[in-house]
Order: sequence, then structure tokens, then C-alpha cells
Amino acid sequence: MKIPLLLIACVCCFNLPLIAQHEHHNMGQMKDSTGKKGGMEHMQMPMSHAFSLNLPMNRNGSGSSWLPDVSPMYGYMFHSRKWMYMVHGNVFLRYTYQDIGHKGARGGDQFDAPNWFMLMAQRRVGKKGLFHYEVMISFDRLTEGGAGYPLLFQSGESWKGQPLVDRQHPHDLFSGLSVGYSYALSKYADVYASFGYPGEPALGSVAFMHRPSAMTNPDAPVSHHWNDGTHITFGVATLGVRLYDFKLEGSVFTGREPDENRYNFDKMRFDSWSGGFRITLPVTGHCRCLMGG
Repeated sequence: MKIPLLLIACVCCFNLPLIAQHEHHNMGQMKDSTGKKGGMEHMQMPMSHAFSLNLPMNRNGSGSSWLPDVSPMYGYMFHSRKWMYMVHGNVFLRYTYQDIGHKGARGGDQFDAPNWFMLMAQRRVGKKGLFHYEVMISFDRLTEGGAGYPLLFQSGESWKGQPLVDRQHPHDLFSGLSVGYSYALSKYADVYASFGYPGEPALGSVAFMHRPSAMTNPDAPVSHHWNDGTHITFGVATLGVRLYDFKLEGSVFTGREPDENRYNFDKMRFDSWSGGFRITLPVTGHCRCLMGG
């Protein structure tokens, strides 16, 4: 039985974002886990950037990358005596139909639910140190199957030994497990280090689910594997230094994408390197120079 034309002409997508609070720089107006305003007043500090006590949380991208300071930050924040936490994520309940070529030679249709969930946590270490960790998981393998979902012109990774073409692969269950430490040399300078298994090296742009322009997209951008394909790297270590709105950083990492087993931890190889010089204009945006091998 053919699917009604109205259905195949549309993508029916229900976005269920885990957005309980729209975070702003005005931390005094944030709600704590009790739902009352001013719940942050008794804390030692508001949540800052993951790699600096002196940068706003809104500048957090993926990995060590930067976003403009005016970027919205969605999530639910709560805290204990020493730790501050934020959780956020997205689930898309949708039907997608894609068709191109003679008699639908390319494309397909599917009911599925792309999703990701993230926990960020940080605490002070002394007066100038900051420790943080991040956990990012996805149940794509369960909701999309091993071959992912139809996405015309997409390429990257494989299934059953065959390259995936016109499909977006499912993300790994553990898409990010990383720790980091930064030390404030002054209000305007920091040094920092991080390790991820998996994590993201200093290479490429902010991964699409963290970019405000793409965070509510049910489909990955077609440029996903060309532009930010290293956002899940099993084994990455990064060192960096920030001075004002400039920073210089470098990474050693495993230079390959994850294997087809979405539940395991791939072997760490540290066979590639990258370096980046980033400049952030706090209001309008950022630019960067990157190199790698």
C-alpha cells in the first residue's frame, strides 16, 4: 500500500528538546532546581566556560571550540555544595521520506527518533583552577538501526562493511566522555588541558548539534562529515592557552571515525595531530585558522 501523497511530501517532525531553562548572562535571574529565582545567589560562582573561570558559559561550543558570547544556551542547571551541573539534549520523533532519480533509485523513507543527551559538570580547584567533565550519549543505534536514516548526498562511515551513501549513520552510545582542567593566570589569560575517550580535537567547527543555527535540525547537515567529522574521536588530548579573545591550541588524536559497533570503545591510536588559532568577537562571531595531519 502506497503512503499517501501528503505524507510523503512532508517531513513530520516532533522536536522534544530537553529545555527547561533559557540561560542568560544575567545569572541572578536564573532558576535553580526548586524553580525559585535567585537560587544561584548562595553559590560561590555561576557556571562559567568549561575552560576558563573568566569567560561566559555561552561561549562553550563542542570540545574546546568557541561560540559567540550572544549564543543562547539551553539546559537545566542544578548544583551541589561544590559542583555545578547542566543537562540538555534533543529527541526528534519524525517520519522522513527522500526520493531522487528514476523511480526512486536513491533515497528512502523511515520512522525514527534521532537523539542526544549531555551532562556538563564543573567545580573550582583552589582559587584559580577549574575542573570539568562532560558526558554525551545517543540512543541512535536503537532508534535508527545500524544503517542510520535516509539523507540524500550524505556520506561517511559504514554498515556491514559497506560505505554509507545517502544515509546518515547512527551516533555511538558514548559520543563524548571527557575531562578538562584550566588555570587562570589572570583575568585575561588561561592555560588548559583536556582528554577525551571519546572527545573532540582542536579541528573543525563546532559540531552541528551545538551550533545555534543547527541544534534543532532533525537531520545532520550534509557537510557533517566534511566539516566536523572528528567530533567523536576515541582518544584525544588537547593543550591550549588563551589571551583575551585569542587562543592557541593543539591536539593529538585518533585520526579515524568510529567503527560500526556503536556500543564499544575503539582503540586509542594517537596517530594524528591538529592545531588551531581562534579569535572570538564576543558579540558578532568568531573566526579560526586550523591545521592538522
